[in-house]
Amino acid sequence: MDSIYSDPRLGKSEFKISLKEQSEVLDKLNGRTDAEAARIKRYLAMPDLSRTKESPLYEIVQNVRTLPVIKNFDNIIIPEIIQTNLLFDLFDFAPDHPARSRSDTYYVDDKNVLRPHDTVMWYYYLNLPEIKVKVARREPLGVICYGKVYRKDEIDSQHMNIFHQFGGLYICPDEMMVLKIDELKDILGQIVKGLFGSDVKYRFLEDAFPYTDPSLQVEVEVNGQWIEILGGGMPKKSVMKNFGVEGYNGWAFGFGLERLAIISMELPDIRLLWSEDPRVKEQLHMGHKFVEVSKYPPVIRDISFVVDKKFAPNDYFDLVRDIAGNLVERVGLLDEYENDERFGKDKKSYAYRVIYRSSDRTLTNDEVDVLHHNLERRTAGEFRATIR
Repeated sequence: MDSIYSDPRLGKSEFKISLKEQSEVLDKLNGRTDAEAARIKRYLAMPDLSRTKESPLYEIVQNVRTLPVIKNFDNIIIPEIIQTNLLFDLFDFAPDHPARSRSDTYYVDDKNVLRPHDTVMWYYYLNLPEIKVKVARREPLGVICYGKVYRKDEIDSQHMNIFHQFGGLYICPDEMMVLKIDELKDILGQIVKGLFGSDVKYRFLEDAFPYTDPSLQVEVEVNGQWIEILGGGMPKKSVMKNFGVEGYNGWAFGFGLERLAIISMELPDIRLLWSEDPRVKEQLHMGHKFVEVSKYPPVIRDISFVVDKKFAPNDYFDLVRDIAGNLVERVGLLDEYENDERFGKDKKSYAYRVIYRSSDRTLTNDEVDVLHHNLERRTAGEFRATIR
């Protein structure tokens, strides 16, 4: 046996979790007509690029799945709508952790959210009857999971609120081996080299996650700059106990596929990964430097308003996406300030610059004016803001 990761007991099976509970939540969601419900339904309907064969994200997944260290791992497909008690409580998220906030995570209802990360696959995997049998026999376990995740986020060329993650988990009985953080570093080094080549420069930095200790992140050097590409750590035994697994130890990791694609192809805009323009799609291959097909001119509009201090910018970005979709390249904060005498003690002023730009055609001033006037109208109505 070459290594512990070529152990034949690892299985290499594929599991798909039942979507019955998700379907029940969706049935209720489909009966709603509010803006948040429409938004969530639209996001769920977007394709999973990690399973779309012509996408470079699919290419990344296939490459990683063949790496020797994880090629024998099981694969699990999990729901996209997750109960908050499973996602947060069982993974030791503090009651005041930002991920629990409605301004960071998409709540379908009070008890269910769109999954903001793929680590929840630990729960589903370790509760499978077949896996419980393996735990009872004290066998090692390895599993991967990948797909869409959702987080409220800013709007710029490097971020979207819908992206894709790939995660892995390996655990073994304590009596078989007690793994150290250096083992995880070796594993992650193999993955980084598998993605970027043997000459890649990378480094490890300390990090913190609610469900691993110790934890770390990996950065790679790209054009003289260090860029974070993945995180990992050693699963907490307290978290494993929440899933009925005791006397095991191991490692885990997770990374975003979009960031790897952007680095590999030097993509100037994350929206290009979703493009249907054939001139763009034919270039989207890992290792191929993207050549701009045509940089259509931007149309710039500013918006400023006074709003309640409880205003959450991430919620505002969702409104911008609702109105302009992928015609918005960036929303940048110009200034924010308070003036109790002028605005009132519970109010605050914000000013944003909205850059409208299409990746496949020239926008006209008239059509942007329509979009922007709609943004002003809905900003005033939905956020009870006063447009300045």
